[in-house]
Amino acid sequence: MTYLAKPRLHHPSLAPNKVGYTRRDYEGKISTLCAGCGHDSISAAIIQACWELDVEPHRVAKLSGIGCSSKTPDYFLGASHGFNTVHGRMPSVLTGAQLANRELLYLGVSGDGDSASIGLGQFAHAMRRGVNMVYIVENNGVYGLTKGQFSATADQGSKSKKGAVNHDSPIDLVGLALQLGASYVARGFSGDKAQLVPLIRGAIGHRGAAFIDVVSPCVAFNNHAGSTKSYDYVRGHNEAVNRIDFIRLADEIQAEPGPGELLTLPQADGSVLRLRKLRDDHDPGDRAAALQHVVAQQARGELLTGLLYVDREAEDLHAMLQTSQTPLNRLDALDLCPGAKALDRINAGLR
Repeated sequence: MTYLAKPRLHHPSLAPNKVGYTRRDYEGKISTLCAGCGHDSISAAIIQACWELDVEPHRVAKLSGIGCSSKTPDYFLGASHGFNTVHGRMPSVLTGAQLANRELLYLGVSGDGDSASIGLGQFAHAMRRGVNMVYIVENNGVYGLTKGQFSATADQGSKSKKGAVNHDSPIDLVGLALQLGASYVARGFSGDKAQLVPLIRGAIGHRGAAFIDVVSPCVAFNNHAGSTKSYDYVRGHNEAVNRIDFIRLADEIQAEPGPGELLTLPQADGSVLRLRKLRDDHDPGDRAAALQHVVAQQARGELLTGLLYVDREAEDLHAMLQTSQTPLNRLDALDLCPGAKALDRINAGLR
């Protein structure tokens, strides 16, 4: 529980990084998510990536919206800046903050409901504008905080915990990000740390809109017969019992397939969730080929994981707007209001 404080003492064997921080220094409060939730593994991957990259925690601004995923920034980088926005509005708030102070590392954490439903328009404009940010969607296809309704990424034909069938086509955020102009696009799996940590490291080092869609199954409300994102059948713990006001403790699935290998997660209704890791020879520099590859694998019932596309020469929003190298929040009154003569010169140049 978040009201339980973690001990301040660090074990003497914890190794510091180049800026003097141990991995513990990148942690946050104790998670209140369900035991076995993939979101906690994503938080651990963010912690690991920031520690390995020698990121100073106070140089990070983490923002989120509403949902289980949007709670997670409280569980990592406790010494960083943080802002929890209203539902679906994280991208615009982050854009304003990034324009005001370009010297911070901006980390936006969202969910499939927060980004693919109410926040879809916000997501689209953050991608196409090239906001210099790391945008992580923790994707489980369900509204966990409101007890299991379908999200916009839920697979067509899947069933809710109460037996309702989803008749809507799913929104693929990876495909949208590629089409909208994101310059770093990847998909990961919460249970594959060996792949996810490098993907986050690459996104942190990228200049421009970096988007990572992380498949993160929900053990509480999308872990039942008929779900296409279930764990239970895989682990042999599928039990036809009611769970009222109680969520059984569960171990999160962990799997690290090799390049080109297929990870098959069987479902209780006979369907499967297939995650295929990209081959080492995939060319991430071709946007059109990446989109075609994603669509082709989806037609086979598979979701590609790995770095799908990156534009190493990408420019961010500041470069396109030609803003001041000095952060806008540090400009004084003379810089912001140079006087009537300067304004007359600007107006004359527009005539």
